Amino acid sequence: MSPMSSTPGDQAETASRTAPLREPTPAELAAQQGVPARGASHYAKGSAANMARSMAVIVAIALGLFFIAGRPNSTTPQSLDVPGTAQFRAQQAGQPFAYPTGLPDGWAATNVRYVRSKGDVMVWNAGYTTPDGQYVSVQQALDPGQGWVDTQTNNGARVGTLTTEDGRVWAKRDREGKVQRSLVDVPKDSTKLTTLVTGTGSWAQLKQFADRLTPAKITKASPSSNPG
Repeated sequence: MSPMSSTPGDQAETASRTAPLREPTPAELAAQQGVPARGASHYAKGSAANMARSMAVIVAIALGLFFIAGRPNSTTPQSLDVPGTAQFRAQQAGQPFAYPTGLPDGWAATNVRYVRSKGDVMVWNAGYTTPDGQYVSVQQALDPGQGWVDTQTNNGARVGTLTTEDGRVWAKRDREGKVQRSLVDVPKDSTKLTTLVTGTGSWAQLKQFADRLTPAKITKASPSSNPG
């Protein structure tokens, strides 16, 4: 018996029944529906970058609010006791640290501290704002060296001298690019304090401040009695 021959139609039907089924691709499905195929969205492709940018914006806003609101400070200008602090530190260090007295209305103390700076130098510092919003401070240290003076004056150029009401002659140093003026008194006696009056104030304001510097009094401790 001769084998039965199959027609082309039968072969196509058989192939369609035996071919594995598969899901159409997005492009094929779109073509069937008459809709242009779309790839992944630009936003989806860059989701990581967009998230990073969003986080950066949030952080920037948070930092802005932080600085606008101001950081907490345990020592506010209203609570500063410059004379009392100068007296305490002077007694502690055995040095007559200076502070201004009798400044006109409009001057306000903003900071007072006694800290260790570069070169292991202990520095007394009391800073004030002027009536027009500039800043002037007194800084004192015992024999700190020329390097310390240069650093604190921002390497300002020497532009002459100025004499205060007590007859003391101060060297004037001016750092024009950064708007810092300084009066410098380096005593010949290394056992006495080097004094700077420095800041963004005018020369007249620096002199006014220096004229009113008053050294804190140091009281000697009474000798302890040794029994027997």
